[in-house]
Amino acid sequence: MKARTDPSIITKIKDLRSRGYSIPEISIQCRVSKSTSSRYAKNVKILPQYYQRWLDRRNAGKIISERNWAIAQEKAKNLINDVSSRDLAIVASVLYWAEGSKRDFSFTNSDPKMIVVFVKILKSFFGVSNEDLKVSIRIYNDLNRQACLRFWSKVVEKKLLENNTSINVLQGKKDGKLQYGMCRIRVKKGGNLLKHMFSINSRIHDLLQS
Repeated sequence: MKARTDPSIITKIKDLRSRGYSIPEISIQCRVSKSTSSRYAKNVKILPQYYQRWLDRRNAGKIISERNWAIAQEKAKNLINDVSSRDLAIVASVLYWAEGSKRDFSFTNSDPKMIVVFVKILKSFFGVSNEDLKVSIRIYNDLNRQACLRFWSKVVEKKLLENNTSINVLQGKKDGKLQYGMCRIRVKKGGNLLKHMFSINSRIHDLLQS
């Protein structure tokens, strides 16, 4: 059971928000989490005389975030100049370790970049062909079937999607990050590939234990 927030703290959160304080500032001032600050500040209107203050803080946060992204991207470029076959094997095996099925060789995710990387590695390093692959789209019944197909056809090779795709419609609603559902990549007769992936993961584990 969640602890109740003191009414005086709630009042202070709303007062600060009305005077243009940002969520991080409110969190610090009231000594509460950002989620608590956001919950009680959500519908508070900022007074006109403080609107510019709020706008300045919001823009400052955006500028800082963009700067930090640029720094992180530069660090990534300096760290990774190229990708070896060994790197590809490790990336694929770790992705499968996290998101793959333990019974047959199938990999499901809603992140299109992850699907692209995984399929490319299967083809380029493990020698998997289009004929070996089966694609399934999993969507909820409140999602637009054709919009989801168009989206995943831009992610997965269109010919592969058209020839080997089934669509599974799940009951319920799923908003936000699953706007286009999930894509499932299965390798037909992938038993040996499954063993290969698990063996790479075991090897990584063993090396880290030594």
